[in-house]
Amino acid sequence: MRSFDSLTEREVLALAISLEEEDERVYADFADGLREQYPATAEIFEGMREEESGHRRRLIESYQERFGNHIPLIRKHDVRGFITRKPVWLMTPLSLEDVRARASSMELETRRFYERAAARTTDAGIRQLLNDLAQEERHHKDRAEELGRDKITPDARRQEAEASRRQFVLQVVQPGLAGLMDGSVSTLAPVFAAALATHKPWDAFLVGLAASVGAGISMGFAEALSDDGSLTGRGHPWVRGLVCGLMTALGGIGHTLPFLIDNFTVAMTAAIAVVVVELGVITWIRNRYMDTPVLSAATQVGLGGALVFLTGILIGSS
Repeated sequence: MRSFDSLTEREVLALAISLEEEDERVYADFADGLREQYPATAEIFEGMREEESGHRRRLIESYQERFGNHIPLIRKHDVRGFITRKPVWLMTPLSLEDVRARASSMELETRRFYERAAARTTDAGIRQLLNDLAQEERHHKDRAEELGRDKITPDARRQEAEASRRQFVLQVVQPGLAGLMDGSVSTLAPVFAAALATHKPWDAFLVGLAASVGAGISMGFAEALSDDGSLTGRGHPWVRGLVCGLMTALGGIGHTLPFLIDNFTVAMTAAIAVVVVELGVITWIRNRYMDTPVLSAATQVGLGGALVFLTGILIGSS
């Protein structure tokens, strides 16, 4: 890699052209990736792409006037000091937060490049152009906000907020809820059966811990292998698997921890209280994110939990 200070004016201009070409392509990828779910924001990035295209044309004209038609291919990964970023095609599905943070970082890096390049060039025309481009990059964020006021109406903002919410529900809430329900309900039977069969809280704790961790591993792999998210929009499979597995283990460990208490009666009472809280949390999540009526959600969750709990009592008491 070359240091920035070792570049000639010809190489600096060639690098500037390459940077604008790359930024133009990145903004085009952002616009294309966001167009289906966030059309208003996609229009903003399309406008930013057009602006970068104008920068590139001005740089090429200046280069041709000074150095001719051949432009050497110099990429930013050939020069020390630039940030190495993940390619856009590896970022799918795109989120608004990641895209806006990436765009802000790109604008800052490009502005600093133009400021350094202008400070070391000796050609008055090139220096003026680079200073102008640095100033335009400095105001790029303001220009994007102006585009946002034109393109993003209150209705568009509501639509984008709803799209973000749907994406969060698909990628985080659904796998997490599935895991929490499985961990909270499925481990009730073995934990309480062991407790009633032995009347030893420590034995019940070991059974609950094993059941929770085992269920977490099983549910995590099941969720990760269910689909790759490319068609369903459910996000990266291993992220979903991790969320599902952790919530499954958490759901089981919640009512297992009270059995660390030596007194059997106190441990059983505390465990039952934790189960009620867990079922209440599941009911709230289903109502909040899945739009399930509170009464319906409470009935479904409570009935399932009660059946499994009774199963554990019957088996443990036999």
